[in-house]
Amino acid sequence: MKSLTADNLKQALWETLNDLRDGKIQPRNADAIAGQAREITRIVKVQMQVSIQNKQPVPQAVLEYTGK
Repeated sequence: MKSLTADNLKQALWETLNDLRDGKIQPRNADAIAGQAREITRIVKVQMQVSIQNKQPVPQAVLEYTGK
């Protein structure tokens, strides 16, 4: 399994879109994958906002996700 990074998430979403267009997966499955991607992105965004607001370092897991 690949590590969870923004680049890997973007790649997975493109693969999902292509699979949907090619009829390899059902729309409801693609929607579930997109929903999970939105939730992951929301969580990372909130973690970054909280860190910035509290003037604390951004968590290492968030930095690894963003590739920084």
